[in-house]
Amino acid sequence: MNLILIVEDEPGIARVLSAYLKKASFEVIHAADGITALELFKQHQPALVVLDVMLPGMDGWELLQLIREQGACPVIMLTARDGIEDRLSGLDGGADDYMTKPFIPEEVVARVNAVLRRRPYVNDRNSKRHFGNLVIDYAAKCVYLNGAEVGLSPRDLSLLLFLSEYPNRTFTRDHLIEQVWGMDYEGSDRAVDLSVKRLRQLLCNWSSDVGEIRTLRGMGYQFWISE
Repeated sequence: MNLILIVEDEPGIARVLSAYLKKASFEVIHAADGITALELFKQHQPALVVLDVMLPGMDGWELLQLIREQGACPVIMLTARDGIEDRLSGLDGGADDYMTKPFIPEEVVARVNAVLRRRPYVNDRNSKRHFGNLVIDYAAKCVYLNGAEVGLSPRDLSLLLFLSEYPNRTFTRDHLIEQVWGMDYEGSDRAVDLSVKRLRQLLCNWSSDVGEIRTLRGMGYQFWISE
């Protein structure tokens, strides 16, 4: 049974979310502040975190970055701000999804299920491939650069695994949304751009003469490898 960590300082909202998630057969733990949430996260290693932005002491953005330093646990952000820039900032910060208040509890459960269904693409034929100083282990779902593991969110990892499975092939944003984000994704296709941006930043020390993630204007993205 998947364990969900709810980080929410409003007791009423936390109770409703807990009730609906438990009804959907999830285990639930709750924290009302960022410091307690980080302790629970380290102790229990939840399958997913539902994280409010406005928290006492440590806000959700800071906690998100600390969670990302710990690993690739999926995070769904909750906030009262619904501007497109806020949404993009959340996704750019490594969030896997972003919901605004007020929300329908059933939708939160649906989003949780959707994020958990997005498993990184796995290549069963070749468990590990070397691209110069970049190594991708498909079976273990791990990426190494210069011998050190690169910490990627589940969504960014899925995108990298998918693109690297088809070197030098170009994919449109819509195709990547369908293959990596899933048919039930209803957000902006800018999410692909932000994911590629994060991958480039994390792989900035990848030897450029060996390969890179390229943008083909008007066409899409490709995992380019020197032949």
